[in-house]
Amino acid sequence: MTVQGRVHKYGSDVDTDVIIPARYLNTASAKELAKHCMEDLDRDFINKVQKGDIMVAEDNFGCGSSREHAPLAIKTSGVSLVIANSFARIFYRNAINIGLPILECPEAVKDISAGDVVSCDLATGIITNQTTGKAFTAQPFPPFIQKIIDAGGLLASLKK
Repeated sequence: MTVQGRVHKYGSDVDTDVIIPARYLNTASAKELAKHCMEDLDRDFINKVQKGDIMVAEDNFGCGSSREHAPLAIKTSGVSLVIANSFARIFYRNAINIGLPILECPEAVKDISAGDVVSCDLATGIITNQTTGKAFTAQPFPPFIQKIIDAGGLLASLKK
């Protein structure tokens, strides 16, 4: 599967409380969570994000509380992929569990700027910055994890 979108770029240590503030965790609605995604860091994110867009961040993305609400809010907001130098381990697994593709690729993060258009072949891990023409290779997920993501998450995969 290939995804393509405009980049929203963030720095290091973006924690789950910034991705989806705790004051909104009393809802089970993914759409309601998405309305508040990133609002404490980037108040206008939800007005700028378009279906298919890509989020890029530096180190330790998703650190903090171990809640699935964070990757769920990102995915439901329309983001098709998160690329970072590194992810907090619990966020990494939660992203897989809810079907949000994520890739670690420091070279791509260094080259990509906010507003660039980026595409990625998730099966091969090839990330292409359409704006600069540069391509990078991230380690793609193994086939069994890619099946979970393709199904829309762990529960959806088990139902199949």
